[in-house]
Amino acid sequence: MKNKLWPFTLTALAVAADQISKAVIVKNWPQNSFIKDVFGNGFLEIIHVRNKAIAFSLGYNLPEWIKPLLFVLIPAGVLVFLIRYYFKSDEFTTLQRWSLAGILGGGLGNLTDRVLRPDGVVDFISVKFYGFLGFDRWPTFNLADSCVVVFGILLLVSVFIKEGPKNA
Repeated sequence: MKNKLWPFTLTALAVAADQISKAVIVKNWPQNSFIKDVFGNGFLEIIHVRNKAIAFSLGYNLPEWIKPLLFVLIPAGVLVFLIRYYFKSDEFTTLQRWSLAGILGGGLGNLTDRVLRPDGVVDFISVKFYGFLGFDRWPTFNLADSCVVVFGILLLVSVFIKEGPKNA
């Protein structure tokens, strides 16, 4: 059981880093404000925006009554399912356990915003995308989004990697 709990330190760190970074943005800069061009070339910008929908602002135009169901209850249910499955299964490798813990941290970070921030999820990282996939800039995101994507990719990769014993 101890080996199954240890990866949740990553979950806690992801939630903490996400919420602290969002709190700094919210406290110091008004919504919809440009904060900094990090490298001075427009590649990485910090800006304070809010997202009342999900990734890429999907669902923004949905009726207000359905948003809590789609953006809070369903994601919360998925997170509960993942946690239950995580503890019941001995099939996960070490990399998969840590990847799931990172995904949970990102999911909990954004779920916290959806519940506690009526203006929407705080997004602040804007990256130039140079027209790739039709985007001049990638949609603005946050640390929680990064955790879900990075650890989701690691989880996918781990399916194709052979690893030693599944005891951590």
